[in-house]
Amino acid sequence: MMEKDVSFYSDGYKLDATLYYPDDFQPDKTYPAIIPNSGYNGFKQFYPKLFAEQFTKHGFICLGFDYRGFGKSEGQKGRVILDEQVEDIRNAISFLSVQEGVDPDKLAILGWGMGASNVVRVAAADRRVKAVAALNGFYNGERWLSTVHDYVAWRNILDAIEEDRRHRVSTGKSKEIGAFDHYPLDPTTEHHVNVELVHIEGFGHPVNVQFTESVKEMNAEAVVKNIAPRPILIAHGKRNLLHPIEEAFALYRAAGEPKVFHEIDGAHNDFMYRDHPEFARLIDALVRFFKAHLGQAK
Repeated sequence: MMEKDVSFYSDGYKLDATLYYPDDFQPDKTYPAIIPNSGYNGFKQFYPKLFAEQFTKHGFICLGFDYRGFGKSEGQKGRVILDEQVEDIRNAISFLSVQEGVDPDKLAILGWGMGASNVVRVAAADRRVKAVAALNGFYNGERWLSTVHDYVAWRNILDAIEEDRRHRVSTGKSKEIGAFDHYPLDPTTEHHVNVELVHIEGFGHPVNVQFTESVKEMNAEAVVKNIAPRPILIAHGKRNLLHPIEEAFALYRAAGEPKVFHEIDGAHNDFMYRDHPEFARLIDALVRFFKAHLGQAK
């Protein structure tokens, strides 16, 4: 895989990005292209690059980037607003569509974890997306938040959101909370985070309460039907306790055809390793899906 460091702008913020090309890339050809997108507290050097390593082997150009406020991208650290990440992805599509070797009529997006709802909403609104894959996500923010908290904690979160709205209008700022105060990790995911992610600079940075509000108001499930007749692949770990698999089932029921459901024999990210057989099985399903709907290089 060949890499090229690049950047593009989103709402005036300069976002750090990397283009990934197949080793046998030929400038006189055009290639289908995919943007793998990070989840919560994700960085381009991790899962986007991991997916790009696999997709470039099969003739796809890929673009990985860090959302505003993450990594080396400009923007306020700790400000995580889902609507703004959706806009970052749409601007990434615009950037990728004019890059050397990219066929602008063969663009796809993939979202991991919290990024899965982002790509569903992008694809629902942006006809340039010809195929979309949503992996291990949640798709109705209010339902998910209320599911993963007990009743008392959920009521406290609702109170915190309302109090923060009052605080913002009087101070201009949202209150800061711990990265996982309102986004609780299940034991399996927490172990993976402590082993694989905590060493990444910027991971686990405190966030604003306004992030929680943006999650509560997100409803990708309500718009997924707008993707049809373009295809969607929904994949989910059957033992995922961070984002319960019922979220994926609900999205699949709401989606139009054509649609594919791929059940992962795993939890949230316990299988996300290059040499893990379940990761290989997921990549095989994704490659078959993207090749079927984007085609090959020309």
